[in-house]
Amino acid sequence: MSAERPPEERRFTTPQGFLLTGSFLITLGSFAVLPYMSVLLHQRLGLGLGTVGVVLAVASLIQFAGGVVAGPVAARIGLRRSMLVALALRTAGFAAFVPGLTSPVLAIGALLLVSAGAALYLPANKAYLVAGSPGADRPRLLSASSSAFNAGMALGPPAAAPLVMGSPGVLFTCVAGLFALVGVGHAFLPREAARPETVASQEPTPGEPRSRLSPFLVTVVSVYAFMFFQHYLALYAVPRTSAGFYGVVLMGYAALLVVAQPLLAEWIAALSYPAALRWGFGAMTAGMAAIAGGGHVGIAVGGALLCVGEIVLFLKNDLEALARSSAPPATVFGRQRLAAGIGAFASGVVGGQLYAAADSAGSARLFWVAVCLQCLMLPVLLVYGGRRTARGRSEPRAETASRPGGG
Repeated sequence: MSAERPPEERRFTTPQGFLLTGSFLITLGSFAVLPYMSVLLHQRLGLGLGTVGVVLAVASLIQFAGGVVAGPVAARIGLRRSMLVALALRTAGFAAFVPGLTSPVLAIGALLLVSAGAALYLPANKAYLVAGSPGADRPRLLSASSSAFNAGMALGPPAAAPLVMGSPGVLFTCVAGLFALVGVGHAFLPREAARPETVASQEPTPGEPRSRLSPFLVTVVSVYAFMFFQHYLALYAVPRTSAGFYGVVLMGYAALLVVAQPLLAEWIAALSYPAALRWGFGAMTAGMAAIAGGGHVGIAVGGALLCVGEIVLFLKNDLEALARSSAPPATVFGRQRLAAGIGAFASGVVGGQLYAAADSAGSARLFWVAVCLQCLMLPVLLVYGGRRTARGRSEPRAETASRPGGG
């Protein structure tokens, strides 16, 4: 009889299914607009590129670092209400872009509203998704959530391309309407305390001792390494291949993420943390090396390997952060967003200097070689640092235990 239960347990509940669908629609709407924001601010509203860069940097900082606000807000008003407030902010932001198409001040304010809503929504969304579910279900739920988000990211830009420059007012009106509809649907979600599955106990991971690696620090380093690919591949690939080929690589990357992450979720969950670092950073190292080789094949293979690295590291980091913390899930996911923001910021700063140095040396391939070496060394430093931390914590305990009376 018990052998027949796992298939039933693996189904999504109705609230979970709605959240996954909503995640796809929300990301579809967001990425119908946000990738074109620099073009709209510069060409449509006439802002200088320096000003555009500052505006986008501030918006990114709010979107990532603002995630730490999600925990306290959710603790005070609940996960469902947090998501409703976040969606209201994003709906208002996208609606404000319509009059903002003729006013830089309104447009910047609208962008900051959208960013604030994103900061609040994602941690609460993930926390509601896993609330009350046993630990064994978390890999499946989080990987499905990531697939839904990535599917929206892949389809949003091409869906919006016919409207973004010719009829942006229509585009922003449609996106605001989509967010309003999704928000209405969230209002019918049960409160997390009333959901039947919240009575299920969180099963502790049995057995083996945990690695001393910090999920926050590993997330910072993982995103730092990955964002070199995200930020600088276009600059490298388009002149060497074509814009069309680069677009195909991005679509293939997104498709691989959507399909592969749920398939690999259980395997990733079963890996030890050091093993996940070896697999994830190993795939990134090989991917950066392939990109350095250049050409259509090298860039395509490199993109596929980077995708595997992202899948392993990003999912494992979230699972480890949840398993190690006694804080509410919304707080944990908010901290993970902050870690991702720090890593992305550091990558942008360091990457710009590295790429400029490689370009001035006459070979942009040197940039990818330098990044490849970083991907090779970073997990070694993380594991070594984790072992030193473990020794530093265990020695005082042994000393104290041998002292009569314990102090």
